[in-house]
Amino acid sequence: VQLVESGGGVVQPGGSLRLSCAASGFTFSSAVMSWYRQAPGKERELVTTITRASFTRYYEDSVKGRFTISRDDAKNTVYLQMNSLKPEDTAVYYCKARSYVGYDYWGQGTQVTVSS
Repeated sequence: VQLVESGGGVVQPGGSLRLSCAASGFTFSSAVMSWYRQAPGKERELVTTITRASFTRYYEDSVKGRFTISRDDAKNTVYLQMNSLKPEDTAVYYCKARSYVGYDYWGQGTQVTVSS
């Protein structure tokens, strides 16, 4: 099983980034996919989740209206479009897959820094 995040970087406040998470080694279309983030000195927190077939999406309150999660089951990839970024969005962003049988898999993380 492998989850590989990409798309992180440094962006100014108000800017946008699009994160990608490419998955392999499990049945992606059956998995519930999530993005988490961990800021320095803080616990890892759930940002957003998308269920199978994009049936349901959940967003943490602070990112509602700014972040959008999507998935492409043909490409085994989940995306996180982040708009109107704020300094408090600075964190390492992790992709997580929960398989149909309940196993959790994590990516290695990608750094997002929002700074002027």
